[in-house]
Amino acid sequence: MNGKRILALAGAAIVLIAAVATNGFGLIGRGHDGELTLYGNVDIREVDMAFRVAGRIAAVDVDEGDKVEPGQLLALVDPAPLDSRIAESDAMIAQARAQLAELMNGSRSQDKGQARAQVEAARVALRKAQQDVDRRQSLVEPGAISRDVWQATVAQRDQAQAQLTEAQQVLSKLDQGARSEQIDAAKAQLKSAMAARGSLMVDRGDTALRAATAGTVVTRAQEPGAIVQPGQTVLTLSIDRPLRVRAYVAETDLSRVAPGMKVQVKADGNDKTYHGTIGFISPRAEFTPKTVQTEDLRTDLVYRMRITVSDPDDRLRQGQPVTIVVLGK
Repeated sequence: MNGKRILALAGAAIVLIAAVATNGFGLIGRGHDGELTLYGNVDIREVDMAFRVAGRIAAVDVDEGDKVEPGQLLALVDPAPLDSRIAESDAMIAQARAQLAELMNGSRSQDKGQARAQVEAARVALRKAQQDVDRRQSLVEPGAISRDVWQATVAQRDQAQAQLTEAQQVLSKLDQGARSEQIDAAKAQLKSAMAARGSLMVDRGDTALRAATAGTVVTRAQEPGAIVQPGQTVLTLSIDRPLRVRAYVAETDLSRVAPGMKVQVKADGNDKTYHGTIGFISPRAEFTPKTVQTEDLRTDLVYRMRITVSDPDDRLRQGQPVTIVVLGK
């Protein structure tokens, strides 16, 4: 009889120790009336703010601790180099438009008249050069003129013929107008110049660094005068709205939580009770994070859970440990 009593007492002690251990390690707890108590931390959400373009910082308008709103100007890169390139691009566009207009409108009557005059002048020059050849040809054999003079006369006649051919080709092109391939090439050149300007205008807009969301400046990494490269961190913002809590639920209690359930959130040293809603439960199990639990529970499988706090204030800070009581739907 005494042996049976000893075994019974030993079994009860083991059960009691196990229950205390499960609660005492901090992964989960049991509140009053079967409430589920979890432990976690306020989620840390930060974004590094950087320019998309390289340049010299002209101004940094915020400091560490400042609250910022979406669209607020944070810093500026000197836009002068880009302004110069935009002006150069405008000149290239004007030139491309003028070339296209010239091809589309055809040659001016003045240009055609000038080309005809050049053709006529070339004909006159060729006629005179040919007459010189005809006149001096009979003088070569008797030695009345030297071979050098004769060869120079023939060369002048050939040059006059080449100049007439060139002048006739110029006039022919003016009469025919621009080919469709030339017009298409001019249009493509204008389109390319306008696209290049558009890209420069995008870069010009990116010389202003603006907040994409509301938050708090936690790091000011650069100062005015510094030359930065694209993507180099200038400021770091802490995103505190919406405020989220990360917690972990044991596999044995997974059936007791679901998205949409209401919770209460409490932080040490803060007597306020915050309210929130379970928004996400990971479908994949993982080992208990080292930052959350003791070494004895790091080999246990848990499920990550995200809670959105509906009534946060500045006393609930990122990274702060909190206690969560699951109330149900």
